[in-house]
Amino acid sequence: MPKADNNGVPIEYDTIGDPNHPAVLLIMGFATQMTAWDEEFCHMLANDGQFVIRFDNRDCGLSHKTEGDAPNIMALMTAATSGREITELVPYTLSDMASDGLAVLDDLVVQQAHVVGASMGGMIAQQMAIEHPGRVLSLTSIMSTTGNSEVGQGTPEAMMTLLSPPPQDRDAFIERGVKVGKIIAGPHYDEDEARIRIRNAFDRSFHPQGAPFQLAAIAKTGDRTEGLAALDVPTLVIHGEVDTLVGLSGGEATAAAIPGARLLTFDDMGHDLPRARWGEISGAIAGLARSV
Repeated sequence: MPKADNNGVPIEYDTIGDPNHPAVLLIMGFATQMTAWDEEFCHMLANDGQFVIRFDNRDCGLSHKTEGDAPNIMALMTAATSGREITELVPYTLSDMASDGLAVLDDLVVQQAHVVGASMGGMIAQQMAIEHPGRVLSLTSIMSTTGNSEVGQGTPEAMMTLLSPPPQDRDAFIERGVKVGKIIAGPHYDEDEARIRIRNAFDRSFHPQGAPFQLAAIAKTGDRTEGLAALDVPTLVIHGEVDTLVGLSGGEATAAAIPGARLLTFDDMGHDLPRARWGEISGAIAGLARSV
């Protein structure tokens, strides 16, 4: 697969569909590879007239891995939630991760794209729209939040799963991943399908050392509400009403912050992209793209 280069940071990506069609850049979430954007879902977008681009965030999948000791995550999270200034040294922020996505577009000679992000990917997409509005034709933020610690809070059980280190053993990692899915996903969660997806992700790239760096980037970047309020870009916000990791208030606050944003919620969606809703979600993304 091709790699883009962001000032020495290699970023793995792939594409689906006709490059002559409008580009849709898909950004996945925390410690999750680009393959979590299921190929069938991507083909739905491609069949609806979009050129689909997905990539591995740095410190995940086949993209760049940061060297050195990870930041103190507990200190960062404590400072972020208490509103104190973060003094911990952090090697990169969500701004840098947004520039990784732009490097992918540059490698493909794509000037503008419809940008879609899920969870942490939604935060990166928001940052891209704030800092590089000329590159973003439309913004879709899925199961994400603004960075304001007072909204989008997860349940203690869900947050514990996010912060606990995964096992190193392949089988134990897979079963742990299935258990996490039970906690954060909605009622359409399919254990057998999840087990296959997690196994494939492990075999493609197992790099738990990258997760603390990504968490540090989230914490260091902080609250985007002010920047979101200044956006002038067609925006769709999608959120699950039973999301235990990023509560519905995170999506509501995102939509409220961005002028003219549309909020689309599903009462049977948690912190996942359930197959049962793929048609509606891909249709909403493609519909927004066609409206621009």
